[in-house]
This record gives sequence, structure tokens and C-alpha cells, in this order.
Amino acid sequence: MSGKGNPKKSKFIFVTGGVTSSLGKGIIASSLAKLLQARGLTCTIQKFDPYINIDPGTLNPYEHGECYVTNDGAETDLDLGHYERFLNTPTSQANNITTGRIYHNVITKERRGDYLGKTVQVVPHITDEIKRNIMLLGESGKYDIVITEIGGCVGDIESLPFIEAARQLKWDLGEKNTLFIHLTLIPYLASAGELKTKPTQHSVKQLSESGIQPDILVCRTEHPIPQEMKKKIGLFCNVSEADVIEARDASTIYEVPLLMKEERLDSRVLYKLDIYNDKESNLKNWTNFLSKLQNPKFEINIGLIGKYVELKDSYKSIAEAFIHAGAANDIKVNLQWLSSETMDSDDLSETLAGLDGILVAPGFGERGIQGKINAVKYARENKIPFLGICLGMQCAVIEYARNVMGLTEAHSFEMNPDSPDPVINLMLEQKDISEKGGTMRLGSYPCKIEKGTLAYKIYGKSSIQERHRHRYEFNNDYLDQFHKAGLITSGINPDSNLVEIVEIENHPFFVGVQFHPEYKSTVESPSPLFVQFVKAAHQHAVPFIKNSK
Repeated sequence: MSGKGNPKKSKFIFVTGGVTSSLGKGIIASSLAKLLQARGLTCTIQKFDPYINIDPGTLNPYEHGECYVTNDGAETDLDLGHYERFLNTPTSQANNITTGRIYHNVITKERRGDYLGKTVQVVPHITDEIKRNIMLLGESGKYDIVITEIGGCVGDIESLPFIEAARQLKWDLGEKNTLFIHLTLIPYLASAGELKTKPTQHSVKQLSESGIQPDILVCRTEHPIPQEMKKKIGLFCNVSEADVIEARDASTIYEVPLLMKEERLDSRVLYKLDIYNDKESNLKNWTNFLSKLQNPKFEINIGLIGKYVELKDSYKSIAEAFIHAGAANDIKVNLQWLSSETMDSDDLSETLAGLDGILVAPGFGERGIQGKINAVKYARENKIPFLGICLGMQCAVIEYARNVMGLTEAHSFEMNPDSPDPVINLMLEQKDISEKGGTMRLGSYPCKIEKGTLAYKIYGKSSIQERHRHRYEFNNDYLDQFHKAGLITSGINPDSNLVEIVEIENHPFFVGVQFHPEYKSTVESPSPLFVQFVKAAHQHAVPFIKNSK
């Protein structure tokens, strides 16, 4: 697209949604980016969220699902996880902007006197700040195409400034440099036995009232859209028939790029952006992964112990990491979502019976903590493959201190500041912090792994980088006591000497990690920790199956 040595001049695609939320704008954006990437183009995706929180870091997972963390320590929307999983390229702070951040930036400038006494207004000041953020990734010179997903629904009061900023950019950047994709719903009325186009017509009309005419319509549907109906939608919505794309419900999100390829979404986008590209999409790795995912040779059951299990989006990256690791092992992973609040030690063996592996999930706060500790004890004593992530690792340390070392009142300072043995403690630099947002150990940090340990066998190298999101750490004052009692600290941060990985011997697989390995797991590079955990759980399951015959 650009001459040698010249920085790339990016073209911009905007993805909006209408009719209802949760139609899958993130998946459509990721699928399109994957198809363009497979043709040799460089793409990135950014998400603009209309809520006033500065970032999703302080949001309850029930409200917004998981908070995804990037290498540079940004707490972001879970859609950025999809972007990374599909494209296998890292995102950053610039890939997720909220209304809160935009207003914060504008108000900071106003307080500094940057506007020279002018009246600060939504147009042009807020919209200019939105445009500046949209253009940031494009100006890096790295990308042929920048896809911007605008959160919420067309017509929402909150998203109006974003829509207006996108409208202005269309004129700023000129013909063939911007493209608008609008995602809508074609509902099926069972009583009438018909698909209905009226909601889509209304949604496009509403978008047009904001000054934007969509170039391509992607229509979510449970049933095939007849060609005649595509013609009708095109006629009423001012798009050509070829630009009405059917997005049928798929058995897995990883099928969507192939469905979009069938519908020629990437071809239409390239044509409309005036990009000449005759490369055939190279989706070999993707189709191999999909084939393994859809045709597993084995099945295992893993218990995910957490306190937000009613809303599975709270642990989105973990669930997806199991899909990647399962496919890598030709194994279908059946996740059993178990609430840590129901983990009473009395009926624990009943609740956890039949599991081939136990994962104790990350989280914050005291609720359900004892249930997590009970689950760790069960996995340790019954030799069931165990993986503890973040708080899950901390629970493993507390459980070991109480039941192996005899420190019966050992706890985390987070749960019990009065514990005589705070084996998990607040980081020194955290002690004077009163604000919650963005003040944790966030982003990618190095970890040095000791040779000869299970962690070394898993990663196959002594130096790794993993992402963090936590405030409390392993208390090094107890390090010698733990070592004497047989707990192995196999991964250490080389700069701060903080413990990153713990494991125990004489167990098929017992690993706790302070970091979040799930954040870096992608279709093409599954997390080694999850791959080996799934493998260990399968090896644990096989003798059980043989014995039960």
C-alpha cells in the first residue's frame, strides 16, 4: 500500500451497531481484521466505550464482564481480548477509549488554560478529542487499516459524540479513506414464520439522521436471509445488494471469519476503500485450529471455581484459553462453572467428584474465599491437577500455610488485616494508596524460572513475560518457612524478587501463578500453562476411565 521507507497511510473502518446491544460488533470487527490480515494487510482494532468510567478497571464483572489487561498495563474492555486472540498481535492503551477518558482529557486541558478562555463544548472540543484518539493508531505508520468499534447502540445519548466525530472524520479524510459498517438484527418471528427487516430499516434511518450513511450492512440472523430480502434491505437502506452481508449464528466465534469470507465481506471492504489486493486469504492455521476444535478425540471435565460464575463473561479469557489449549491437545474441555460460595468442606467430594482438573479463578474481596481454599486442599490431597491464577495462587499459598505448615490463622492481608501470619501481603508501594482505579501492578512483567521445575518444563525457557493485575503479593518474610515445608517457588520477578509461580512435588500438576496467563493465549499461540494443564488433566482422566470399565 505504501512505497518502501514511507510510513503507511491508514484507512479507517467504523463499526456501529443498532437494534440491540450484544450483537457481536467485536467479533465482526475481529473477523474482518483477520481476513484482511490473511491477505497480507496490517490491521488493528480499537474500541470506543460510551460509559463515563475512565476505564473498566473498577467495574463489577457482573456489570461489564471481564476486565482485560494489555502489555502496557491498560485495564480495558473484554473485546480487546477478542482482537488479540484473533489477530495474534498485542493491543495497548490506545486501543480502548471511554467517554470518561475523553472528558477527563478535555477538562484537564481546560484547567490548564489550553483553550485560551474559549467556551468548551461537545462540538468541537469533545469531538476533536475523540478524533485525535481515533487517529493516534493511524498516525503510528504501522497499519494499513484501523478498525474502530463504537460501543453501545445507535440512538443512545452516550454514543452521539462518537458518531458525530466519525461523521466529521469522513469529510476530513476524504473519499475512499473511510468506511462505515453497521451491524443490525434481522429478528425471526416464530408466530408469523418470517424474518423481519423493519428494525434494520429504522436503525439505518437513525444512523442517517446523525449524518452517516452505512456502506455495508452486516445482518445478524438465526435463519438464512433470502436474496430477495437482501435486495429489499438494500433498497430501503441505500446500500447495494452485494453490501448486505448475512451473519448467521455460528457454533463458535472462531467460525465467524470463515462465514464472513463466504459472504465476501473482506472483498467488499477492499473494493470500497479502493485497495487493490489480489492475494488469496491464507487461513491455513485458522482452519486447522477450527478442524481440531470441532473434531476432538477426547473429552475432559475441568472445574472453574470462582465467585462470578453466573456471568461467564467474567472469566472470558480463561474460557477462551481452554478452547485454544483444548484444540492444541485434540481435547474438548467441558468447563463446570462452580461458585466458590458453595464449596463447603462437608460435601466437597460430592461437588468436585468426576473432575479431571480444578482451576481456582482470580478475583478480589473476601466473598467465597474459604470455598476457594477448600477447593485447593481437595485438589492437593486428592492429587487432582490444579491451576491457581492470581487470587487462586494466593489461596494455594494460604492453604499450604494452614494445613501443611500448621499456621492455622494464616491469611491474606486483603481478607484479614489482623492475621498473625499474613502470608499474602500488600506491596510496599501500595500501602499509602487510597484510590482504586489503575493503581495495581498492571501489565507485562518479567519472570525468571528455575531450571528443573515443572514451570520450566511447561514454558521450556528460563525467562518469560506475563501480564499482571493485582495489589497483593506473596510475603517474602515467610519464604524460608515455605521452602522448608516443601513449597517450591519456581518463578521469581528478577527486579523486585517477588514470587510469581509456586508448585509442589509428588503431585501430577499443582501450579499457582501470580500473573494472568489467559490474557496472552491466542488461537495461534495458546498459553503453554493452559496447554500443559489440559494435558495433565487428560492424563489424570485416562486411568479413571480405564478403571471404571
